[in-house]
Amino acid sequence: MTDATLYEDTFSILEYNPGKYDRVARVSGTSVDGNTKMDLDVNIELYPVAPGDQVQILITSTLNLDGSKEEDTMERGGWRETKELSIADQWDYVCYGKVYKFDESDSNNIKVYVSFGGLLLCFEGPYKKLTPMRVDHAYLCMKK
Repeated sequence: MTDATLYEDTFSILEYNPGKYDRVARVSGTSVDGNTKMDLDVNIELYPVAPGDQVQILITSTLNLDGSKEEDTMERGGWRETKELSIADQWDYVCYGKVYKFDESDSNNIKVYVSFGGLLLCFEGPYKKLTPMRVDHAYLCMKK
């Protein structure tokens, strides 16, 4: 068993930008401790959020409850098709994506960029807190 949690925190949503898409909005917020900033594109039809909301966010490398890797998940039809209980059952909004960029221009803070099929996430915060996200793929789990 391994710990699959790459990052976990609670954020206060401060800004909401509906942009030019019907079902997607970009929300911005800060962690409750004020150390990390977040910009996240959310499918608001599936998961409506608004300024003033607090959301809990988990970034994990697997949805298996025991933390084991998911080598054969795609062969079984993906994480949505399985009948087994998973971490996704405990969260309201789940996306699978690719960590595609790290910006380490500041020695104390970094920016981490993740794409969930075109819905983007950017975290900016302490190097120590965000560096575990140096993986190829990750799941975003979110709930209020």
